[in-house]
Amino acid sequence: MRHLMSPLDFSVEELDQLLDLASDIEKHPEKYAHACDGKKLATLFYEPSTRTRLSFEAAMMNLGGNIFGFSSAESSSAAKGESVSDTIRMISCYADICAMRHPKEGAPMVASAVSSIPVINAGDGGHQHPTQTLTDLLTIRSLKGRLDNLTIGLCGDLKFGRTVHSLVRALARYKNITFIFISPEELKIPSYIKEDVLEAQGIPYQESERIEDVMPDLDILYMTRVQQERFFNEADYIRLKDFYILNNKKMKLAKEDMIVMHPLPRVNEISVEVDKDPRAAYFRQVQYGVYVRMALILTLLEVNLC
Repeated sequence: MRHLMSPLDFSVEELDQLLDLASDIEKHPEKYAHACDGKKLATLFYEPSTRTRLSFEAAMMNLGGNIFGFSSAESSSAAKGESVSDTIRMISCYADICAMRHPKEGAPMVASAVSSIPVINAGDGGHQHPTQTLTDLLTIRSLKGRLDNLTIGLCGDLKFGRTVHSLVRALARYKNITFIFISPEELKIPSYIKEDVLEAQGIPYQESERIEDVMPDLDILYMTRVQQERFFNEADYIRLKDFYILNNKKMKLAKEDMIVMHPLPRVNEISVEVDKDPRAAYFRQVQYGVYVRMALILTLLEVNLC
């Protein structure tokens, strides 16, 4: 039995197989419509989510399975003081697989240590968001045709953004990747990402405060929102929340085949006028998330259609 806590839980070869499966699901959805008949997915979401939770539910329904769970800690026995370990032991009696989001870093790992069913980390605090990373990798590979030889700009909240941290770790395993980190001083990428991941492997990167200065160099622009829920000081959030706004004027500086990604939800960091630009890929990204989560469920449940 396997769990998914981090994108690094899969080797590059296993990731390629997973993405191949997701691509096949996209092309032949009917082939997988009953692959999980009789199987049950539990979604244990201790903090709010729209895309991730509904994407998991859509994925399991598309496979013919069933879903149940809760969408906030207040609507579960956590409100009565039940531990994560006890909750997953109980859920293991009901479900075949579980997706867990929790505000505390490491909570899904704690659950996986005592669970008798596969546990998927659907986001733990500011730490990891591996299924968003799998979604991002599938989006990049599908739209750019490769996961190597790319210059990717990551813009916005790089300090607290778990999607950014996970994506950097995952893409660092591919050849000829260059990172450009675009953020204000207060939201810079953590030093441990630069030192332990990039510098340790000799991966080139640069930092910039101005998106306009680096836009012409990018193959991918990955925008993120400034996350109010990660700030301790509301004044700091208000000061930084509109630091970057991507609009048509800035898009004119970009390559014709650059793609814009965003894990969503967006607030003000991408103007709605950009939605009509063919390079805007963030809503296609959402659809790829369903395919990759379907592939992940099949892989962890060891469902073989042959």
